[in-house]
Amino acid sequence: MDILVIMLVGVVAGRFVVPAACKRPVELLQVVCTCLLIFTMGVSLGQNDEFFRELGTWGLQSLVFCLLPMAFSIAIVYALTSWLMGDGRAPRDGGRPKDASGGSLVARVLAFLRGETMVVFAFVALLAGIGAGVCAGDTALLQAVVSASDLILDVLMLLVGVSVGMHRGLISSIREHHIKTLVIPAGVIVGSVAGGCVAALLLGYLPREGMAVASGLGWYSLVGVTIEGLGGAQLGAIAFLASLMRELLSFFSIPLIARRLNYYACIAAAAATSEDTTLPMMIKYTDERTVVFSLVNGIICSTFVPILVSLFLA
Repeated sequence: MDILVIMLVGVVAGRFVVPAACKRPVELLQVVCTCLLIFTMGVSLGQNDEFFRELGTWGLQSLVFCLLPMAFSIAIVYALTSWLMGDGRAPRDGGRPKDASGGSLVARVLAFLRGETMVVFAFVALLAGIGAGVCAGDTALLQAVVSASDLILDVLMLLVGVSVGMHRGLISSIREHHIKTLVIPAGVIVGSVAGGCVAALLLGYLPREGMAVASGLGWYSLVGVTIEGLGGAQLGAIAFLASLMRELLSFFSIPLIARRLNYYACIAAAAATSEDTTLPMMIKYTDERTVVFSLVNGIICSTFVPILVSLFLA
């Protein structure tokens, strides 16, 4: 509840108090807080004697928590958009989606890395934290940093709320496209939560734990540290890896989904990342209308990530 209240305060501040010129500083502060939190999560993992013994198992579990929520989201969004939004097949542009060939895999990898400095920062922070946890152990300095993680998380959630509140065009986009704008994020969220529940049952976790992990919706930098604070280091690490895998997989699967299903299903794969990381792929392989839906979906999904995680692990 504290997280939700803090985020709501940030939304109000972002909407009515914080000027648009502060958007970049707010984003930079989010990066700093996120890296600090990921570092503390790494410290907790490094101090856990079971971490290295269970690393392979956790990786496989993360993959399941990535694939099932992603598949459920794509299926539900494809079904809903086919039913409610007309053409459920790939939008026609000379009989096939534009640039359906997708370019070489190497070109897509390089394009992804050029725009994904946050992935690098996150991995560096995580590895540094694990190394510090293994080498430094229970030193007073490390314990002080870990103890401050709750305060850092509160600051991060305030900044996330400010960013959400600063999206001035959200309401106008919903008004322009009416209720159809909400069909895609609703399908993404329901599909992800359902897939997380199924994954939990398969892997021996509590359903609410699986639903919380899947509620990351690709926002790895937030969901990992949030769940680590609420559900423990192991669940936080799995959530971090699962959302990171979803972001990576969606980035490279968008051309195939656009060709085989429809443009809206591409948004379902990307989930919360459809407003930033995967947006260049949306622009390249879909159309202008889908890009608008992609932006709105990303904003709404990002808003719901901390809400859903807090509800499932409360």
